[in-house]
Amino acid sequence: MAQSHASATDDQRIFGKALEEWRQAQAAHTAGEIAHQPELWEKTSALIASQAGALRHFLDTAFSHPDLEIILTGAGSSAFIGEILEGAWQKYTGRKTSAYATTHLLTHPEHYFRKGKTVLLVSFARSGNSPESEGAVALANRCCKKAYHLIVTCSATGKLVQSKHIQPGFVLLLPPEANDQGLAMTGSFTSMLLAGLLIARVNDLTELRPQLDLLGQYGRRILEHYSDSLRRISSLPFDRTVFLGSGPLFGAALESHLKVQELTDGKTICKYDSFLSFRHGPKVVITPSTLIVYLCSNDPYVAQYERDLIQSIHHGEKGIHRILVSECEDETSAYADSRIILQNGHPTRLEEDFLAICHVLPAQLLGFFRSLALGLHPDSPSQSGTITRVVQGVTIYALPDPENARHC
Repeated sequence: MAQSHASATDDQRIFGKALEEWRQAQAAHTAGEIAHQPELWEKTSALIASQAGALRHFLDTAFSHPDLEIILTGAGSSAFIGEILEGAWQKYTGRKTSAYATTHLLTHPEHYFRKGKTVLLVSFARSGNSPESEGAVALANRCCKKAYHLIVTCSATGKLVQSKHIQPGFVLLLPPEANDQGLAMTGSFTSMLLAGLLIARVNDLTELRPQLDLLGQYGRRILEHYSDSLRRISSLPFDRTVFLGSGPLFGAALESHLKVQELTDGKTICKYDSFLSFRHGPKVVITPSTLIVYLCSNDPYVAQYERDLIQSIHHGEKGIHRILVSECEDETSAYADSRIILQNGHPTRLEEDFLAICHVLPAQLLGFFRSLALGLHPDSPSQSGTITRVVQGVTIYALPDPENARHC
């Protein structure tokens, strides 16, 4: 198994360069955190397996309430994890599941928390120090009949883990390598996403082993075979990027757009959408200097809709370059300038939910190399300090007294 970034040696090469070269470019954290994700996924799945019994007990207790509803939450990239997981959790738990960002829950709690209901609030947080995370937990306790808390985090010292509000609760602390030190969430995002998928299917871990093996193969294939082409594409003169995805891959498009925008300090403006929704007005954003990235589903039914839009773009304004990310090569691939094909002769297909994990890797690489091409430092690309690793300056206000205001 390759070494994690935390224990990488100076003579280890990452994307063709020695670690010291990346240090000099102030990019060593982000380079290593992107490159070692397949190893981190293996550690994450092993962690879930080791805690499966305790997780089942906690979930069984929460699910014993017939009125239980599930809310998946987080801020920024952590909120996008919930967007990807919403369908899988509803499908595999059989409970109504919704994904709402903590930033929505704080301002309008009465829109999302139901006073007469029991809620399982699943909070995703890299550091656990975002003020909104603890605020959302406290609101769930106040607004719902009863609240259970499942915390998926990468830091043992975060305020969320230490909060007095998370009981009854379960804290899943991911391996130390998941706690990215770079500004942009990379390994933390994909490992928390994987953890969320596995928790939803905690009774099926043995059967999912082939899927996890295939996920690792796909991740390594992207990192080893497509990093050079993405490096070259990052040097093209584009000023905006559009990411398109459907279903769980819509959430992957969400995360992809933020990743490139963060790593380029906003110098590359990004947009995301679903393939079908993009037709309804947003398609106008494509200009001759637009990079388009298609995050394709491997569901044949979904692929029909995706193919129609891809062909439509091919016959209109094409942008400067089009990248297609797909498990398999098919006739749609001819409508792209570059193709990232995950399958390499393997007869098994990766389930669409797991596909979302590896579909965010191209954007991580694209954002990383674009940051360097723009003369930025990927570990801390924000030249003005506009964005920071943990959000600053957020004040959490107390809700008005329920006797005098229409709040929970």
